Amino acid sequence: MKKVLYYIALFFYRIYEVVIGIPVLILTTIITCIVTAFGCMGGDIMWWSYYPASLWGKLMCRLFWVRIKLTGSENASDIKSCVYVANHQSAFDIFLSYAYLRHNFLWMMKKSLKKIPFLGWACGKMGQVFVDNSSPAAVKATMEKAEMRLKEGRSMVIFPEGTRTATGKMARFKRGAYVLAKEFNLPVVPLTIDGAFDVWPKTAWLPTFGTIRLTIHPAIFPGEEGHDINALVAATQEAVGSALPERLRFVKPLPKKDR
Repeated sequence: MKKVLYYIALFFYRIYEVVIGIPVLILTTIITCIVTAFGCMGGDIMWWSYYPASLWGKLMCRLFWVRIKLTGSENASDIKSCVYVANHQSAFDIFLSYAYLRHNFLWMMKKSLKKIPFLGWACGKMGQVFVDNSSPAAVKATMEKAEMRLKEGRSMVIFPEGTRTATGKMARFKRGAYVLAKEFNLPVVPLTIDGAFDVWPKTAWLPTFGTIRLTIHPAIFPGEEGHDINALVAATQEAVGSALPERLRFVKPLPKKDR
């Protein structure tokens, strides 16, 4: 009976999404991009690059009937500039981060996103960092831009898996995501996102109502000699995985001789 009621609710939810949810998403995204871009051009870029997007993120969570359970918000409240590293479960991670991190931050974004109408233009005005891996010189320019943004006192949100999970399970974290934290001796704050894959998996066109749990873990500060990247990768991967169901955690493959 519960399953029948769920599918009935899902049927009406899909109608709501098509008639109301998606049109409102498109309209508010365009409005937010325009307001943000012009605000950044004519006012305080630190304010305009975050707060309109934060309101937009909260609206998206409510628009699609997604409940957010936040834990550990006090762990980064006193940190001015840091690098957030999070597992990447779905596109909903973007709404979630803007709505509930309560921190002025930027993204390391794929260069292809710059071509999206309104969004690419607004992100450029906000100072988002578009990742260009086309050549060593382009990579260097990308890192220099990221460094400049961090010097302004902003934070960075990075998904060290590199892309959204296709199964819900966390993948290995890549070392490259931690270079900026090491170079600037910034604290690293691990984030766990749990439930976003069920709300909006990579293979689905539309999200589904549900609950997402966002856990902000204690920051990992550099030692006297700075960060050790290998230790940092291991520590953040363990912290992020600790708030996930065991079946979704990253499991380090055994050496070939032990298989």
